[in-house]
Amino acid sequence: MKHFPDLPPVWLVLAMAAAWVLAAYLPLVRIVGPVGQGLGLALAGAGLGLIAWAAWWFWRKKTTIEPHHDPGVLIVEGPYRIGRNPIYLGMVAILAGMVLWLGAISALPVPFAFAAILTRRFILPEEAALRRAFGARGHAYLAATRRWV
Repeated sequence: MKHFPDLPPVWLVLAMAAAWVLAAYLPLVRIVGPVGQGLGLALAGAGLGLIAWAAWWFWRKKTTIEPHHDPGVLIVEGPYRIGRNPIYLGMVAILAGMVLWLGAISALPVPFAFAAILTRRFILPEEAALRRAFGARGHAYLAATRRWV
């Protein structure tokens, strides 16, 4: 995986592909319907909106949004008051919305696996970087704000 672009959107696309493959080739039970599809689209739309809102704060604070970089600013406003990882939560919501829209039981574990990957590959290292970069302020923010919701 030396040349693999280790970025959350790449992992999201891989997870979406896995959900689609499971739904298409191993659906087990299908529960597709207009209500499920509508809920799926609404959830994915909410995820996109959350990502846009959170990304706007990165732009406003003039800091990098890319993971694997040292943080320059501790963002505690907007969606970051409620949860520490609104962009990742938005990605999970998009994936969960897709799974609902697909309506195949076999794809249900994919958003949970994706959340676990995000936690291990990105969230835990980012939390350590916040502690190093912001000391007591970083510790206080991490202690006071939930990781996901």
